[in-house]
Amino acid sequence: MADIKDPENTIIITLKDGPVVIELLSDVAPKHAARMKELARAGAYDNVAFHRVIEGFMAQTGDVANANMEKDYNPGRAGTGGSDLPDLPAEFSKLPHDRGTLGAARSQNPNSANSQFFINFSDNHFLNGQYTVYGRVIEGMEHVDKIARGEPPVNPDRMISVKVAADA
Repeated sequence: MADIKDPENTIIITLKDGPVVIELLSDVAPKHAARMKELARAGAYDNVAFHRVIEGFMAQTGDVANANMEKDYNPGRAGTGGSDLPDLPAEFSKLPHDRGTLGAARSQNPNSANSQFFINFSDNHFLNGQYTVYGRVIEGMEHVDKIARGEPPVNPDRMISVKVAADA
């Protein structure tokens, strides 16, 4: 396992091919980091599908309302929902959308991020300053690279479990 410096600000996502360790950037985007930890601790992300996965771009997940593959999964609505918590204000920074960074998914309103996020497959600098960067993969990117592609994928992969490292 990766050298985890701050277990309270580290997320472990279990995928079918193995664990993905994400360092949350709580100093850069404190509200987004706190939301991810809150939803992880509630078990809200467990079994949630990757509903939009574009080769060379990113893998999107986190629709806790419509994409839980064990409870009321609705592929036609996956990607349209969030949590019961209020939307988050944008926390834009100078951090680039590099390969392995975590970005907050949102609607056209910059202050509409809620529970959904994406992991960049490549450097997507055209997103810089438009989407909040709030984490980075520090181990397991090879597992992210194996996530089934599609919008939506025919047989979507899911986050089997999402835990805060301090609780794991």
